[in-house]
Amino acid sequence: MNVGNCPRCGKLYALNLRDMCINCQKEIEQEYERCVEYLRKERGATIHEVSEATGVSIQQITRFVREGRISTVEAPNMNYPCEVCGILIRESNMCESCRSRLTKEIRQVVTDSTSTDKQERSGDGAYRALDKFR
Repeated sequence: MNVGNCPRCGKLYALNLRDMCINCQKEIEQEYERCVEYLRKERGATIHEVSEATGVSIQQITRFVREGRISTVEAPNMNYPCEVCGILIRESNMCESCRSRLTKEIRQVVTDSTSTDKQERSGDGAYRALDKFR
């Protein structure tokens, strides 16, 4: 039988699909129910208001939103923090500015690596091995 430590509470449990013990799974479901009940009453609530009213962490509420369990369509003010800079967003994992900065950095790395490849192919290397095969 495969056993592991629950990442949430640290207790031993039989490994399952959710990768946590039964008690923590039940606790998360109860947290979810509290959030949903509060959002049914207060549709315009922000993530901070839901967290304060229900006692559920912002990180857990964010997981519910990302998993699709809490819909941002039905809760218009339900924004969650960008994983990079922490600014509040409504979709994806990163805000638009972090996403564009990451894209720019990736393009720069690709450009730098292609220019390095061209220099190596031109025979500027120490052994000029490519020239022998041309």
